[in-house]
Amino acid sequence: MASLKALKIRIGSVKSTQKITKAMKTVAAAKLRRAQDAAVAARPYAARLEAVMASLAAKVTVSASSPRLLSGTGKAQVHLLVVATSERGLAGGFNTNIVRLARRTADELIAQGKTVRFYLVGRKARVLARFFPGMIHTDRDMSAVRTPGFADAHALSAHLITRFEAGEFDVAHLFYSTFRSALVQEPSVQQIIPVPLSASAAPASDASVEYEPDEEAILAELLPRNIAIQLYRAMLENNAGFYGAQMTAMDNATRNAGDMIKRLSIQYNRARQAAITTELVEIISGAEAL
Repeated sequence: MASLKALKIRIGSVKSTQKITKAMKTVAAAKLRRAQDAAVAARPYAARLEAVMASLAAKVTVSASSPRLLSGTGKAQVHLLVVATSERGLAGGFNTNIVRLARRTADELIAQGKTVRFYLVGRKARVLARFFPGMIHTDRDMSAVRTPGFADAHALSAHLITRFEAGEFDVAHLFYSTFRSALVQEPSVQQIIPVPLSASAAPASDASVEYEPDEEAILAELLPRNIAIQLYRAMLENNAGFYGAQMTAMDNATRNAGDMIKRLSIQYNRARQAAITTELVEIISGAEAL
């Protein structure tokens, strides 16, 4: 059995940890509301832009002269997996679930004979280097970014588009976590390059619509912006999901610390009572011996 001093030190240590986890829960809860509002506000614009892209693409015959972000390279051999995670941990399985989905997708592509590379956005995605050595294409450090902004997403999309046009990959998939609630964050994957064509996309009516300039010129302008918007939405979803997961994890940690303090306090009281009883027995026995 641990000594009384050791138990007292451990109880103090757990109490200090409980104060930290409680403070982190409060901070995460305060930041969650704003992050959630930003993520929810970005969804309609991103969804509407995707619908516009699908509508325009349905009116265009994909050919060699079409924008490469729409037509692709003509093959699908090299796949780039853009894995977006948070920069910090202590958020339960938030980052682990995103990485697990990326690993599963990579294993499936490799089994099909495809070449897989990774583009990591966030420090917690670097764990993939242990499972797929030599496949890390680029690691973009976002540690200085506290709140994701469109400028960050635009720079990221420009970097990806430049590498795509250089022929470094054929298809790019984005992995992130969709925010559902403070308790639920759903790992998601989305193809962003080339822009996928919906099989159900068709003109909304028989009305004649003339575009100025033509559809391909509009697509050439909107396709890079669409990629930046989808990346920005994923960053906002990740930001809200991280704070939700961290708030839940810190709440559980605070509760567990409280339970541990109770158990240790009971153990300490029992040990203290046993020590006092032993001393009394020794005193009584000594008195009777005189």
